[in-house]
Amino acid sequence: MEQHAKPGVPAIITLGLVQILSWGGSFYLMAVMAGPIVAETGWSQQWVYGALSLGILVSGLLAPLSGRLIARARGRSLLAASGAVMAIGLVMMGASHSLLLFLFAWVIIGIGMAMGLYDALFATLGTLYGGQARGAITGITLISGFCTTLVWPGTALLIHWLEWRGACFAIALLLCVGVLPAYLYALPATAGKKSSGKYPKVAVKSDLSPGLFWLLCSIFTLASVIMTAISVQLITLLQASGHSLTAALAISAILGPCQVGSRIVDIAFKRGHPIWTTFFSVGLVAIGLLLLACFPQFALLSMVLYGAGNGLRAIVRGTLPLVMVKPEAYAVVVGRMARPALIGQALTPLVGGYVFQHLGASATLWLLCLLALINVLLVVVLKQKLPAILPQPERGVVN
Repeated sequence: MEQHAKPGVPAIITLGLVQILSWGGSFYLMAVMAGPIVAETGWSQQWVYGALSLGILVSGLLAPLSGRLIARARGRSLLAASGAVMAIGLVMMGASHSLLLFLFAWVIIGIGMAMGLYDALFATLGTLYGGQARGAITGITLISGFCTTLVWPGTALLIHWLEWRGACFAIALLLCVGVLPAYLYALPATAGKKSSGKYPKVAVKSDLSPGLFWLLCSIFTLASVIMTAISVQLITLLQASGHSLTAALAISAILGPCQVGSRIVDIAFKRGHPIWTTFFSVGLVAIGLLLLACFPQFALLSMVLYGAGNGLRAIVRGTLPLVMVKPEAYAVVVGRMARPALIGQALTPLVGGYVFQHLGASATLWLLCLLALINVLLVVVLKQKLPAILPQPERGVVN
């Protein structure tokens, strides 16, 4: 497939902003909207949050198909159409007066998530730009790091003005109006010949051994599971450690700036191999969680460390496979790796809730510490399995 010149600043900013809109209209929506939905409908909170898990599960099951379509030069079209698919799901969600229709709406939103969130975008960038995609991926994650800072207050404001059903319709309109033109502007049309359906599979086998593939899958899945568990249970864990609700909210607010800060640091060290970024990511997450478990009084410092490590996670999931496979195989590999990670994310609230309910907050936190330490060991194994001298693709920068 024809390789394009690296994207410029306007394209990277556009892609980062449209990712904020896409994440805000799907993955992060229920954090603000679940309460009003439960209050109005009387549906069980478990079912309402379970709808998000259903959407993530659908997204994970469809991720390999999304990767294969992107490998056939359809990434730009897939991303451009994702906003309309999410919007259809949101309209159904806003119009739902039965739980069954509400759950089906999240099946549709899950399809849109598979088409339009990080995994699909990173796969498309890797296919279009090859090794030059690293600068774009870092720049996009830097901008989208402000997602929750913007979309949670924005969604709350829409609910205040329009109630939750009207907010669904308004967000659907924003997705319809903003996503398609943004991707058509920011991503070049593929002029090269589309790949055949069989070629990417051959490339995957020749570029990445099954052992390395499953090692990468394990690292990314554990990182996603830890992130999801902390996102769902952080406030409760901090309160169980002796902090008031006000203090817990203030401590958790540091995560966003730390994630953005770590991505700025990654830009400064853009010439380093992504395996070192991976070490910093899993290492900081492990140290942060261990510090919280052993010394709850240092919760603020622990969340600074954890937030920095988690901020690098979004970069690593795009850049590490980029230096391990050829561009034409990259989309297929990323799509296949996304499935276990997203399925793990979908199951985490259920498993984490069970552990918390039956074993308590301390056991839940120590379990997360154990998973984080296992992830550090997996990255050590990955480093040993990589060739001593890896070919370094040309790296793009945010120019």
